[in-house]
Amino acid sequence: MAAEEEYEGGPDHLAEKMDALDEQLAEQRAAGMRAGLADYDLDEDDAALLAGLTEGEGGIEFLPALPVVAIVGRPNVGKSALVNRILGRREAVVEDTPGVTRDRVTYKAEWNDRRFSLVDTGGWEPDAKGIDRSVAVQAEVAIDLADVVLFVVDAMVGATSTDEHVVKLLRKSGKPVFLVANKVDDARQESEAAGLWALGLGQPHPTSAVHGRGVADLLDAVLEKLPAISAVAKYEVGGPRRVAILGRPNVGKSSLLNKAAGEERVVVNDLAGTTRDPVDEVVEIGGKLWRLVDTAGIRRRVHLQQGADFYASLRTSAALEKAEVAVVVLDVSQPISEQDIRIIDLVIESGRALVLAFNKWDRLNDLDMENQDRRRYLEREIEQDLAHVAWAPRVNISAKTGRHFDKLVPALETALESWDRRIPTGKFNAFLTELVAENPHPVRGGKQPRILFGTQAATRPPTFVLFTTGFLDPGYRRFIQRRLRELYSFEGTPIVVNMRVREKRQR
Repeated sequence: MAAEEEYEGGPDHLAEKMDALDEQLAEQRAAGMRAGLADYDLDEDDAALLAGLTEGEGGIEFLPALPVVAIVGRPNVGKSALVNRILGRREAVVEDTPGVTRDRVTYKAEWNDRRFSLVDTGGWEPDAKGIDRSVAVQAEVAIDLADVVLFVVDAMVGATSTDEHVVKLLRKSGKPVFLVANKVDDARQESEAAGLWALGLGQPHPTSAVHGRGVADLLDAVLEKLPAISAVAKYEVGGPRRVAILGRPNVGKSSLLNKAAGEERVVVNDLAGTTRDPVDEVVEIGGKLWRLVDTAGIRRRVHLQQGADFYASLRTSAALEKAEVAVVVLDVSQPISEQDIRIIDLVIESGRALVLAFNKWDRLNDLDMENQDRRRYLEREIEQDLAHVAWAPRVNISAKTGRHFDKLVPALETALESWDRRIPTGKFNAFLTELVAENPHPVRGGKQPRILFGTQAATRPPTFVLFTTGFLDPGYRRFIQRRLRELYSFEGTPIVVNMRVREKRQR
């Protein structure tokens, strides 16, 4: 059994030992452990990581936002196949039937050592009547979110009136656009792609997303136009901290934004999808300035109801690219839903700090039995459905009345402090040494993996790297994370623990 419970061998004395730590001695010991790594096969990345340790506190910086490439086009032209080809793995759903929705629409991609975000707008198509409008909306979304747009056309079908409509939007945007003539499976079909010059977007790039033909040349050309740092997801260093307010429709995001801004800035309507979010508003909450990041200004069209979840995912991904901390708003009068949990998981995946705002709390204080029952069920839901984010600060508020609104700022500050927290290398290795001494990793197949050395490689979120002689059980890694949280108060931030398994150098 490799479960976390295996490592719960009663109370340990870690806290007392860490309190009594001689920090100078801990640094000396860590230096000795680090020197011991010379006996192991290390690669260039290891060397760079270890060299970076000498930079001290200022050596860790917030990574700038990755540039964004968006893929647009009519249904069934091969957008998702192209996404999968660029990622080198089958991530995006590929089906001949329009109407396939996915939770994720933003992926991290890499080509020739350059990393970028890839936005796939192929997740949803309405019925045929709304195709023109839908594709145009997706193109608008892509233009808002992207530094570069890939416009995919089926070369075997040629340009349609829908394609021409989208071309007008793309030309007006002034953004770099690559015309991808897809489904050109061999050289004989390249003449079909040449006919797409007529669209006025410059040279068509003949590709076959399914077979990979021409995709490498396309990506080489894209990298030439792609900025090093995103112009759409950029942020200033310093200045007010950047907050994204997220949540499914009708949980009270707009009321919360209006309360934060102190005025009616956001249209509040019972129809789901009526909000146009503020664009980088600076507001004062609790005597401090905060920047509420935009969600790309995408208005969810109420008549495109099928696509609501799809656009909500796009908005969430876009906001998280620019945010430092996310406030996820949950409506306590409703059961916690799968969509709530998906939004929380997107925050964790993005590595941003997290605060949970339980809205409409005043309703639970009503004395009728129904509300008393709801309160009891809510506690059970939080325990079961939100156990994986038990570390996130919780605030119980009423966005409408402003009740307990003052508690939001301390929660945001706590989460951001944790997100920025750095543990000195000496202290971290002393922690690992004591932890392993009291709770050793179990023997697996006659071997017991050892932790040779550990370091915090980054903040925002706190990211730790362990050099080990073998793979650590997932349960043991979670145990290390949990004890790190308890000892160093990482409240409100995800923690990443990575391993580098290294073998002893052959003499």
